[in-house]
Amino acid sequence: MAFFHPDPQLQTLGTGIIEATRTQFPALGAHQIAMTWVIYDPPISVNTGGALTPEEFWKYPVRGFEYRGIERIYPACVVKLFYLVALYEWLEKGMLQISPELERAVKDMIVDSSNDATSLVVDVLTGTTSGPELSPGPFETWKSQRNIVNRYFQSLNWPELESVNVNQKTWCDGAYGRERAFLGELMENRNMITTNATARLLHSIVGGVAASSQASQAMMQLLRRRLDPAALREDPENQVARFLGEGLPPDAQLWSKAGWTSQVRHDAAYVEIPDLQPYLLVVFTEGKAQSQNQIILPFISQKVVEAMQKLSPSSSLP
Repeated sequence: MAFFHPDPQLQTLGTGIIEATRTQFPALGAHQIAMTWVIYDPPISVNTGGALTPEEFWKYPVRGFEYRGIERIYPACVVKLFYLVALYEWLEKGMLQISPELERAVKDMIVDSSNDATSLVVDVLTGTTSGPELSPGPFETWKSQRNIVNRYFQSLNWPELESVNVNQKTWCDGAYGRERAFLGELMENRNMITTNATARLLHSIVGGVAASSQASQAMMQLLRRRLDPAALREDPENQVARFLGEGLPPDAQLWSKAGWTSQVRHDAAYVEIPDLQPYLLVVFTEGKAQSQNQIILPFISQKVVEAMQKLSPSSSLP
């Protein structure tokens, strides 16, 4: 059971978006896309500056649409959202102390999607480091420590998180030594998440209840993206162009985290557009052709905006 409620109007609109996308991009197989789309009907429970307690926030019903939302998919850099939340949870619990270097790494991990910065964040979160292969005993201890982030997310008891794995670093060229051994011979231990799990995590950040209200607001600042052309020209790795942000009108506000490799192209976004209801959209696409396709996510985003213009709050849950 997802954290959102199904809705007939959203089901029709969402199915239409998936069908239009597959018609526009015939190489996209039905098994190569997953999508979760959540609508915030009045009274709006998100981006309130943390005005709601967690207990109040989780009582607010939201409606949504999913297509293959529970399918486990390699998340690429979208996994950095999970490390971001874990880091702020550790800070809130006094398990870590912020330092200028850690602060720099967290910013670069989210704003620029730096893999090197993410490596430091994972080391700090887990008390592990990369390096040569280890003998069996020390390696078992190392693996247990590396799984601490998984154990934290399992402790939340969210059904959406039951199947996720978030214990691996992100790489440019690949893992070596103990990191390669930890992935498994067939890469069976690599990071795997779902669009529903990503959506619920982003929902908690936007709702101001991830770690704490203050922490959630700090995370929102890191996730905020500028849509003006000047900003996009200044930063070629802006995570807007070629992703969901490119399909938005210029007066939209966007908070997002993208991920891409030679085999996947993903994005997770929270969007506010004047005169429309806020919404959250997570889209994962798989396959070499999709990873190189720079217009598929903007196309989906544009279709969602068009669908939002047809949506009425009056169809919200009773």
